[in-house]
Amino acid sequence: MRSKLILTAIIILITGCSMNNDEKIDEIFKDYNKSDVPGAAVMVVQNGEIIFQKGYGLSNIEKKEPVTPATNFRLASVTKQFTAISILMLIERGDLKMETTLTEIFPDYPEYGSGITIKNLLQHTSGLIDYEDLIPDTATVQVKDRDVLKMMMQTDSTYFAPGTQHRYSNTAYALLALTIEKISGKPFRDFLRDNIFQPLEMENTLAFENGINEVKSRAFGYSLTEDGVEFTDQSITSAVLGDGGIYSSLNDIYKWDQALYSDKVIDKKYLDESWTRGKTSDGVEFPYGYGWRLENYNDMEIVYHTGSTRGFRNIIYRIPEKNFTIVILTNRDAGSEFSTLDFAHELVGVYYPKK
Repeated sequence: MRSKLILTAIIILITGCSMNNDEKIDEIFKDYNKSDVPGAAVMVVQNGEIIFQKGYGLSNIEKKEPVTPATNFRLASVTKQFTAISILMLIERGDLKMETTLTEIFPDYPEYGSGITIKNLLQHTSGLIDYEDLIPDTATVQVKDRDVLKMMMQTDSTYFAPGTQHRYSNTAYALLALTIEKISGKPFRDFLRDNIFQPLEMENTLAFENGINEVKSRAFGYSLTEDGVEFTDQSITSAVLGDGGIYSSLNDIYKWDQALYSDKVIDKKYLDESWTRGKTSDGVEFPYGYGWRLENYNDMEIVYHTGSTRGFRNIIYRIPEKNFTIVILTNRDAGSEFSTLDFAHELVGVYYPKK
């Protein structure tokens, strides 16, 4: 029996060693690589070259449409890096400051907003109440960014004094989107289009607003159940733009990723700040910059962000020192918010195995 186990282990080891990188990635995403399930779009970029790009499964189960590099997925919280960059553009132009407060932007905002700055919003140190917890269970109409502001207008407190703690806040990024609209005089969707998407020729990327624009080659969200696959594309919060409303594809995100190595979008110093760990007012460091999470993995500095919402799990995972990027977009509820981070770590292991 022992000899059989040893032989099996040897066969597995030899098989694993003989697989090329593409085959290893196919194995990682084998549960998505079927003809009747919601799928995934996966891309690996090294030194400006796409070294792996593939679609798995279906983007639209009802129409049997496969996932391709042009399929547009709802990015969920991956959106936050675009919201943050838009704010930094306004700061670079002198239209806004990191120290600008909510009451300066919205004069009718309650007094507690006088202590909450743009920097607090960007770094999730505002202490703002989570708008998701304020939505009535009986609500049937989707919440939008302006509804988030109304909710905040009706509250009179925060979880903690601004700057003293780091607590992830979708509320903060909804208010940042409204700040962009207030300062620029443009709808958030148009500011993104005019200042990021069009200049970078991200032709099919947009902040989706039902009835106003349309997502081409759209992936719809699903959940896997005991009875099969359930259509779960939208939730009550899916129409909030600043924290998660952008749709994009591998083809367009490649252009975004490459632009982040230059000053094509914004001066490099603002990108460096975006990828610097924040600190609370008493000096405690936390792994978040401006719209980006940060980690050290296998002795490499990583900038990334996951995106998790009803029907979608995504990640952009960048190792700037290696000029290396992983993008994973999926249109199914599968695992926790950070399930795609586990996939990213597996892919890093394919190209940079731990010694």
